[in-house]
Amino acid sequence: MSSSPGVVIDLTAHPVGWLALSLFALAYLAVMAEEFTHLRKSKPVLLAAGLIWVMIAWVGSVRGLSDAVNAAVRHNILEFAELFLFLLVAMTYINALDERRVFEALRSHLVSLGLSYRRIFWLTGVIAFFVSPIADNLTTALFMCAVILAIGKAEPRFVLLGCINLVVAANAGGAFSPFGDITTLMVWQKGIVGFWGFFALFLPALVNWLVPAAIMSFSVPRGAPEAAEEQVGMKRGAVIIMVLFLLTITCAVLFHQVLHLPPVTGMMMGLAFLKFFGYYLQQTHRGHADPAVLYDPVKAEEQLGDHLLQKSTPFDVFQRIARAEWDTLLFFYGVILCVGGLGFIGYLTLLSHGIYTGLGASTANILVGLLSAVVDNIPVMFAVLSMRPEMSEGQWLLVTLTAGVGGSLLSIGSAAGVGLMGQARGQYTFVGHLKWAPVIALGYAASIGVHFLVNAGRF
Repeated sequence: MSSSPGVVIDLTAHPVGWLALSLFALAYLAVMAEEFTHLRKSKPVLLAAGLIWVMIAWVGSVRGLSDAVNAAVRHNILEFAELFLFLLVAMTYINALDERRVFEALRSHLVSLGLSYRRIFWLTGVIAFFVSPIADNLTTALFMCAVILAIGKAEPRFVLLGCINLVVAANAGGAFSPFGDITTLMVWQKGIVGFWGFFALFLPALVNWLVPAAIMSFSVPRGAPEAAEEQVGMKRGAVIIMVLFLLTITCAVLFHQVLHLPPVTGMMMGLAFLKFFGYYLQQTHRGHADPAVLYDPVKAEEQLGDHLLQKSTPFDVFQRIARAEWDTLLFFYGVILCVGGLGFIGYLTLLSHGIYTGLGASTANILVGLLSAVVDNIPVMFAVLSMRPEMSEGQWLLVTLTAGVGGSLLSIGSAAGVGLMGQARGQYTFVGHLKWAPVIALGYAASIGVHFLVNAGRF
């Protein structure tokens, strides 16, 4: 069904419909080529979204349906606003934890343990799997990749296998939590699956990671890297910010489950917690250098010892908000408006009948996962939610699982994979990941089988 309320303008056989479809396809080709063109992914989809709705508005005015078009646009903007504010708060907290050096402290601790390559391979995978349900798969993969790169300087093969393991683990871990991936967040916000319902995917997600990890571990180089003496401490207030983040997530869940309010209302209240605590940190920080220096991390590192730096650096919550992934957030806007426009034109209804009615829900949902390896899972999942096919909870969980973990099949299939290709440039590559795609596909197939087995009562 259409993602928009009211009348649907059937333009599926109209030149405007064909042009809108072509614009979206071209925009998405530009998104997929971002690694080579260095054109930020938000730019083509923002342009396509504007042009698609301009054409729809023109046809709507000719047919006397301007009010319906206006209502459809507002509906899609509301969809984006809830997602945008939710993610903005989550990104702000993650940036705050990064600024307080929580992730850096974890990295330095792991590097200093002196573990073997194989143990580090498993340890980083376990951490990625269990942290990504809270911190999201991209953030988790990026900070764990820093550990892999620091440890594997002399072992390029370890870096490749470690990065593949991180991508699969982070994507799998994000699949069984409403907060772990944008796709699960969208399904939860729509009220299709309850908060606790996602945890039924824990075993399938675990199998999705364990199968390829177990096979790849046999190829991990033997031996151990030299233990580093480096020790990095967290800045003042880091632990309290972690507690506030958990409290914020709790508020989002309770607001949705108990008060029947959108989860974003709880997240925004949680942002207030961080802002008040940030005010406290600003008012109570003990300065040991010129304030202008303290706001410059490079100069601060030069003029202050690590111990003094932890105590003296003030906290500015608006700097953390400014460091949010704005390109990603604007990309979501463009995708939601583009897909919403195609739905209003009637293409999603056509697609729903062709796939879900023609092939059946199980086959269609498995294909959605394979498609997400090539096309980002966000527009794929938004299209499924816009079609809103009649499915059992088990099938909705299936498409949530496949859309979340299907992106692991290729390095370009998920934000985690794309992010790591940039961070470990030349060591973790598309071709290097592709060589292990058959092994990852075994995990994909096994996770689907486990889901049908352990969640049979939900179908």
